[in-house]
Amino acid sequence: MIKINTEYIAKKIGESIDKISCEVEPSCKKAIKDALEKEDNATTKFALQVMNDNIELAIKEHRPVCQDTGMVVVFLEIGNNVILTGELLQKAIDEEVKKAYVSLRKSVLDPVSRKNTGTNTPAVVHTTFVEGDDIKVEVMLKGFGSENMSKVYMLNPAQGLEEAKRLIVESVRIAGSNPCPPVILGVGLGGTLEKATLMSKHALFRKIGSTNPDPVLDALEKELIEQINDLGIGAQGFGGKTSCLGLFIESFPTHISSLPVAINVLCHCSRADSFVIDGKKEGEVCRI
Repeated sequence: MIKINTEYIAKKIGESIDKISCEVEPSCKKAIKDALEKEDNATTKFALQVMNDNIELAIKEHRPVCQDTGMVVVFLEIGNNVILTGELLQKAIDEEVKKAYVSLRKSVLDPVSRKNTGTNTPAVVHTTFVEGDDIKVEVMLKGFGSENMSKVYMLNPAQGLEEAKRLIVESVRIAGSNPCPPVILGVGLGGTLEKATLMSKHALFRKIGSTNPDPVLDALEKELIEQINDLGIGAQGFGGKTSCLGLFIESFPTHISSLPVAINVLCHCSRADSFVIDGKKEGEVCRI
C-alpha cells in the first residue's frame, strides 16, 4: 500500500488553481485562434480577436483571464492501493482554495442567507476509486454565467434520442449570448439525474479536437456541433461561423423507463487542468 498525504494533494490543487485562473486550457486557446482565422463577420472577428488578446495578456501579466474567478470543482480518481493520511481531504483542499483565492474574487456564498463565505470555499469535490497506485486529479474553475445556462431533462423513452438531440441544440439557442459564446458543452446521457449531471461536468475536461473513444458517441458529437454552429450565434452573440468550440458526451446505462439528459455549458474560457500524483514516486510505501 502507498500513503499519500491529503495536504500534499491539496497543495498541488492550489498550485493548479493559481495557474488556471490566468491560463486558458491549451486546446481551448487554439480553438479560439482557429475560429478567428476562419471567421468572415467583421464584428465577430473583432470579438474573437479581443478574446484572443485577453487570453495572451492574462498569461503575460499573470492576471485572471475572467472577472468571474468561478467556483472550484475537483474530480479525484484514487487508486485502490493508496491510503490517504493527514487532514480530511475536503478540509485540506478547502484550506488551499482559501490561500489561492486571497487575491482572486470570492464568489461563493450561502444559498439561503446569501452571505459570502469570504474564502471561495467550499470546493466541490468528487471522488471515485479505481485500480492502481496513483491519484488522477482534475481541477476546474467554473464560472456561473455559463453554469446558469445548463439544463437537465428527464425524458421518457418514447421521446428518444431525437428529442434529446433537439433539446441539446435548443439549449444553446435559448442561452444565446448569455454564456459568453462560443461555448463548450458537456453532455451526460443516461444513468440517473445526478449521474447525468456529473457526467456532463466531467465531460468538460476533454481536450477540444479529441475523439470520443465510442464511435457512436463520436458521430453524435460531430452531428450536434455542426447543428449548433449552424445556429449562427457566434462569438458574444454577434453572429458568425463558430457558436460552439467543442461538444463532449459521456454516457451510462439507464433505467428502462427513462432517458436523463444533462447539458453543462462552459464559456469560451476553459480553465481546467489535470495531472497525476504518482504514488510510487510521490508517496510513502507501507505494509498493511
